[in-house]
Amino acid sequence: MDQPVQQKSPKTFSDFLRARLKGILDPIGAFLNKLGVTPNAMTLLGLFGHIGAAYLLARGEMVWGGVVVLIMGPFDALDGTMARLRGKVSRFGGFLDSVVDRYAELFLLGGLLFYYLQQPQWLPVLLVYAAAAGSVMVSYTRSRGETAGFKVTSGIMTRVERYIVIVLSLLVNLPIIALWILAILGNLTALQRIWLVRKQAAAENDLIQ
Repeated sequence: MDQPVQQKSPKTFSDFLRARLKGILDPIGAFLNKLGVTPNAMTLLGLFGHIGAAYLLARGEMVWGGVVVLIMGPFDALDGTMARLRGKVSRFGGFLDSVVDRYAELFLLGGLLFYYLQQPQWLPVLLVYAAAAGSVMVSYTRSRGETAGFKVTSGIMTRVERYIVIVLSLLVNLPIIALWILAILGNLTALQRIWLVRKQAAAENDLIQ
């Protein structure tokens, strides 16, 4: 019965934050459940908030866009908390949450893309493209790896880290910093996960040389 002990070890920064904030999120989630708000409604509200933030970024209002993204952050954590407290964690809810997370991040990058295209500043445009590619590939490598039966959760730039980088850079009105970090570390994380899957495949003698 060593399995539970292994699961207690730190996994990702997301897991660390979720454990640390549990005492705050649980009471809020319970209150929203009592009001009749559904977890899926929280997920969609968070998406609409990110669309609003993307609109602000497209207008060049970086700081206000960062404020909105910061406010929307708890929505992403609360939907899962609410579902857990209801005892109704559904496969569709998890699927919807993952899809909405991807759209939310791409909307933000789209807002920045629109802004820089108006300048025009071509280096930031290329960085937005690279950041978007990294975001998609980090998610895809995990999805495809887990479908194939591998464990793919680690990485230096998972969604929480990307979220923190975006918020901080927007709040100080330096979105270009976030784009550089996301463009480089996001794609490195995807490569890191490819290597992780390769190691597991080799350990299982499932690797074709």
